[in-house]
Amino acid sequence: MTVSTNCEGFRRRDCLKLGLGALFGGSFVDALRMQAHASDAVANGRKKATNCILIWMDGGPTHFETFDPKPEAPAEIRGEFDPIATSVPGVHFSEHMTKLASNLHRFSMIRSIRHNQGNHGAGNHYMMTGAPPRIPVGCGAFVSFHPSMGSVVSHELGQPTGLPQYFSMPRMARSGGPNFLGAKYAPFVVADDPNKEKFRVRDVALPNGLETGRFSGRTDIRAQVDKMRRIADKAAGDPIGGYDEYFSQGYDLVTSQEAQEAFDISRETDETREAYVRNGFGQRCLLARRLVEAGVPFVTVYDGGWDHHGSIFPACRKRLPEWDQTVSALIEDLDQRGMLETTIVVALGEFGRTPKISQLAGRTAPGRDHWANAMSVLMAGGGTPGNTVVGATDRKGYTAIDRVLSPENFVSTVYSKLGINPDKMLYTPQGRPTHLVSDPTPISEVMA
Repeated sequence: MTVSTNCEGFRRRDCLKLGLGALFGGSFVDALRMQAHASDAVANGRKKATNCILIWMDGGPTHFETFDPKPEAPAEIRGEFDPIATSVPGVHFSEHMTKLASNLHRFSMIRSIRHNQGNHGAGNHYMMTGAPPRIPVGCGAFVSFHPSMGSVVSHELGQPTGLPQYFSMPRMARSGGPNFLGAKYAPFVVADDPNKEKFRVRDVALPNGLETGRFSGRTDIRAQVDKMRRIADKAAGDPIGGYDEYFSQGYDLVTSQEAQEAFDISRETDETREAYVRNGFGQRCLLARRLVEAGVPFVTVYDGGWDHHGSIFPACRKRLPEWDQTVSALIEDLDQRGMLETTIVVALGEFGRTPKISQLAGRTAPGRDHWANAMSVLMAGGGTPGNTVVGATDRKGYTAIDRVLSPENFVSTVYSKLGINPDKMLYTPQGRPTHLVSDPTPISEVMA
């Protein structure tokens, strides 16, 4: 598997500290608000969204070379790619976004989210949780001051299906953990490459030579031997409780017919697999569709390597056509299966890239640096209207200037579409009240 690094040189490592134990709160008013939201969806003749696929473009994807080109800007800003027309008159994408440009009737493009966290550690946390870091953090930091969207959705919407309720492939995003919600709501990581011929998810099949009867017997023995005392008080954060939750989850996976079927990507036709593109990213997006089809409410497809400080144009020429085809195929496939109404698809990273192209010391070709004043976010499904562009950046792409939005607005939109009240109050194991999102205002243009 290809290992992607960011500008700090960090690889696959996880310094995230997961708070164990969970105690959440809500009020009767919260319940009534959620019921009203669900009732509105029914009254409007559409189903309530129940799933989300998050395509996390780690490193900070360029908005100039994807969804917000600036053809009238000077050459040192507009770059080497030409704009192309979309299905919305006057709206253009960059030249390698051909399939998504013709599919804009199926999704919305948000061009005006901005924030003030211009390094990877802080930007990841802000966009993944809707909460800015509480203290300054380093660019390469893995921090968790608040539960991630995936953990919250798992906590609020998870149902017993024999499958974990939150997946991340092929790794967990650096701020993708549960924080105080507890280990049960951490993502199940599928590190294996589904594009490989002998794709096999660890822990979803019995070890070779161990029959079902012997396996059941061994779990019975474990239950008898394991008499270690548990501290039931959630505030104590007893790590044994988290271990028990992981063991239970692993046992359910091994014995679950739903899990076996969901991961059997070979059941897909060659035509479908080719449409998604036969590479790791494409087949993970296909697997994400299979998982939400099996009832998993939240799946993150981690897509690293967007930190283009150098060689941005050759890198994008190589990567964007396949990326464009994969994401377009996912949205089309969900739509044709009648699943797009109940499945949200979002694609974004922690920030955008600098308007001015520069060549840093040690780089062989020009690139763009970190830029949190402007970014583009793709959103489809869950009632998101098509042919919609929300907000705008200035003529040179320096900053969002029209309908300026925050990470809180974005995260509140995802929660609201899923019937989760973003104004809900959660409580840590120590009893400290915490707002799910400090500004619970969703983006109205994509809530239709």
